[in-house]
Amino acid sequence: MKVLVAALICLLCGAQMRILASDGTFRSGVDLVSLNVIVTDSRDRFVTGLSQQDFSVFEDGIQQNVSFFAATHVPLDLAILLDTSSSMSDKMATVQQAAIGFASQLQAADRVTVVGIKDSARTLHELDGDVQGACEAIRRSSASGGTALYNALYTTIKQMQKLHTADGEIRRQAIALFTDGDDTTSLVTFDDLLVLAKQAGIAIYTIALKSPFPQFGLTSQKYFSESEFAMKSLAQETGARSFFPTDISQLAGVYSLITQELSNQYALGYTSTNPRQDGAFRRILVRVDEPNVRTRTRSGYQVAKTQLTLNR
Repeated sequence: MKVLVAALICLLCGAQMRILASDGTFRSGVDLVSLNVIVTDSRDRFVTGLSQQDFSVFEDGIQQNVSFFAATHVPLDLAILLDTSSSMSDKMATVQQAAIGFASQLQAADRVTVVGIKDSARTLHELDGDVQGACEAIRRSSASGGTALYNALYTTIKQMQKLHTADGEIRRQAIALFTDGDDTTSLVTFDDLLVLAKQAGIAIYTIALKSPFPQFGLTSQKYFSESEFAMKSLAQETGARSFFPTDISQLAGVYSLITQELSNQYALGYTSTNPRQDGAFRRILVRVDEPNVRTRTRSGYQVAKTQLTLNR
């Protein structure tokens, strides 16, 4: 009986709404579903100046009440994942320059971490507001070894989830991944990675450098298609974008596009009207009451599954 009472108390505590802390920081209860929404017109230009009344949010087809809205800057936690495997030896200088330019665009209150991908993932710079330190870490990176791409993404998502839960502060989260090849050494499967990515709600921007030369042979063509599918799926399911530049010189422009997009996001939050803690995946749809516009956000989220144990 005592265990049951304790579990019920935890459920009640978990139903808390967001509060404004004494330092003016907006904090969220565990039930607030946070969305980062991009709105574009028919010419793919960002639509700005919208208000909360312009948005409608649906969860599994049922309209939700938007309880948090911000059209101005909401602090960002950004993870820059760089493929530093041996295949990057002749590209490192250009990649470093582009990544440093990308990190340098962060605004006050934003935080950044840098992760190098070899046979395993290595954190080159811990998540904090020291952009200069992150840039120095990028400059010190070097190429060697294999490419544990899925391992690096999986561990980075887990770490960002942990920090986000500990902070309790409403912050946008994004990952920018650059690679020039396929995963070669990961233990984590793509299916497991995709499940976690859909649960986490962290936008994953994937940048995969494509060879300008066509792929020949059925085996290589199939393998390349699977890699491209993986990069597209991760971006699409998390509300981000995938890029496939054919020349390393295009990388700076890609990072610039991601910076612009991150600067033009609307932040929304709602508490689901569905009280069931059944572990199901819930689909999200966001609409804007304007003609000829499109919205993009994460496809949904995984609700926690609660188990009550009776002490008999």
